[in-house]
Amino acid sequence: MNITITPAAAEKIHALKNRENGLLKLKWDTEGNGCVLNGVPTLWYVDEADKDHDVLLETNDMSILVEKPKMVFYDEDVKIDYSPEAGTFQLKSPNQILNGRMAFRNK
Repeated sequence: MNITITPAAAEKIHALKNRENGLLKLKWDTEGNGCVLNGVPTLWYVDEADKDHDVLLETNDMSILVEKPKMVFYDEDVKIDYSPEAGTFQLKSPNQILNGRMAFRNK
């Protein structure tokens, strides 16, 4: 899996994170959805990796954790972008928009 972070997204991530010693995580959030298939990609800023499930991937800007079992839900090449007009992050691939209104949560 290849992840690119646009300059706009990187700038916004750095502005939103509430501590320096955390890790960015692309979380397949299923809370309240009832089923793993109904998950929603979300950005989390966490203290540490889940050693049983997370893998650390290098991007063009910063490292990012991804849940290895959930990688099947993403395309091979994805881009994390930030839209100032919408005021939200977006997760895109060459084939589709995976989440046009991706949340960022400090965990």
